[in-house]
Amino acid sequence: MANNQSVRRHLYTFTRGRIIGKLEEGRSVTRVAAEFGIAHSIVLRLWRQLQTTGTAIRGFSSGRPRGTTPADDRYTVLQARRNKRQTAREIVRHTTQATGRPISRFTVARRLHGGGLFARRPVRCVPLTLERQ
Repeated sequence: MANNQSVRRHLYTFTRGRIIGKLEEGRSVTRVAAEFGIAHSIVLRLWRQLQTTGTAIRGFSSGRPRGTTPADDRYTVLQARRNKRQTAREIVRHTTQATGRPISRFTVARRLHGGGLFARRPVRCVPLTLERQ
């Protein structure tokens, strides 16, 4: 069975743990790299990351960081459900006071859409019963 580890874009978490375990046993970086069939630099980078940060878990970050946390999003939706007549600007004010981080009203609108809430516009409808004067 051929080891295709060198063509993958990342190491699996289990494999990272095995590599770190072997390095902690006292094996050399070169020997561990040869054993797993991966480049010496990858093992060395993994070892250095463990020594500097204390963890060897991959960070999944691509793109712009989110302005709100999932807890902020739940709070925003909760505010809108508590008072259905609140505007996005009022929700922004409440959320900013609660979290200490400023967000835009467009972010609030996106979070409300994600929570299943959409803007409603009051519409005058035709009365169905006769009004007696």
